[in-house]
Amino acid sequence: MKKKRIAVIGAGPMGLAVAYQLARDGHKPVLLEADDRIGGMAATFDFSGELLERYYHFHCTSDLAFFKVLDELGLADKMHWKETKMGYWFQNKVQPWGNPIALLKFQGLPLIAKLRYGLHAFSCTKGNDWHKFDKIEATSWIKKWVGAKAYEVLWKNLFEYKFYQYAKALSGAWIWSRIRRIGRSRYNIFKEKLGYLEGGSTTFLQSMADDIRVRSGEIRLDSPVGKVVIESGAVKGIEIHGRFEPFDSVISTIPLPYIPSIIPDLPPEISSQYKALKNIAVVCVIVKLKKPVSDNFWLNTNDPEMDIPGIVEYTNLRPLDSHIVYAPYYMPGEHPKYQDPDEVFATKVCTFLKKINPTLTNKDFLDLHISRYRYAQPVCGPEFLNSLPPYSLPIRGLWVADTSYYYPEDRGISESIQFGRNLALKAMA
Repeated sequence: MKKKRIAVIGAGPMGLAVAYQLARDGHKPVLLEADDRIGGMAATFDFSGELLERYYHFHCTSDLAFFKVLDELGLADKMHWKETKMGYWFQNKVQPWGNPIALLKFQGLPLIAKLRYGLHAFSCTKGNDWHKFDKIEATSWIKKWVGAKAYEVLWKNLFEYKFYQYAKALSGAWIWSRIRRIGRSRYNIFKEKLGYLEGGSTTFLQSMADDIRVRSGEIRLDSPVGKVVIESGAVKGIEIHGRFEPFDSVISTIPLPYIPSIIPDLPPEISSQYKALKNIAVVCVIVKLKKPVSDNFWLNTNDPEMDIPGIVEYTNLRPLDSHIVYAPYYMPGEHPKYQDPDEVFATKVCTFLKKINPTLTNKDFLDLHISRYRYAQPVCGPEFLNSLPPYSLPIRGLWVADTSYYYPEDRGISESIQFGRNLALKAMA
């Protein structure tokens, strides 16, 4: 079989996985990344001496594709597991959450609502067929199971403070898969178990990059693709910084909303499909503290003074010298709030943390960082896959995908790795 020279656009986990598989199969991938670092949403930065992800990540026991790569790279011993806790900030106090005892003791819900909520969560963890939820709108499905009161207390903020005007346009299958993934990453029904990689995401990102390079692959940073050149129904190459470079094939893994601008010669009906897709942006506030806010990894919030659905206390999973809290603000990128300056988000989050833990003072706040990502999460409506063009486009040598294509699974490192490796195999078949 002829070994091909392939351009892979985007060095997030999916793009890395594509290039990794291609290089291992003897091809010569050239991985092109517009950013100054690899990783996409898993990329890391220097947070006053601590190498940290710009957006929090964790691993579940079901992340088999990720574990396979760790084995191949000799990193399996870098994986660590920890029992984590979940809490709920409601009625001005942190309440235990995430297990049957906590549910029964939760203050603010009648018993019947608790039982209905528990039955719904349990049923989601036991099923395997997502197709029966694919045509269902998520909020109506959840309300039918748990009732209006439990929805208002436990679910409404999670929908409305992430998806805003799209909150009632989400797929039941997409929500089901999120409940199922977390529910299955447990020691038992009472204890949650999550994993972290020693050194964080940079450990496997750099190892994948090294493996690509040693097998004759190439990684170019600060290399935004200006155009994918198509002639006579086939890919000819790409333009970078105004210069043409020939390639046998092109595989794009960047967010789909960018595709119409970098591949302007697509058939109009395909371009219109990409343009019709909706996406959620994120403004992620990361705070470094002298002491913890709580003993929870997850802390959901339902408070009229807090316009976020929760925080993630990362160091209650992965131990570091200081205490790290992520407060992600998700919202449609066109929402006016996304244009607010960083200082607005920083001030609000610091106020929220002090309210949750009144012992925190200004001296406990060591540093703060804000990351923004315009296309962080596709809005997955009912029958979402039907809205996507095929990832094998009717252009010879052109393949286009992003995290949308492993619906109903939510975006995740393991899912991106599995899809990316399979995409590489199919593209070269």
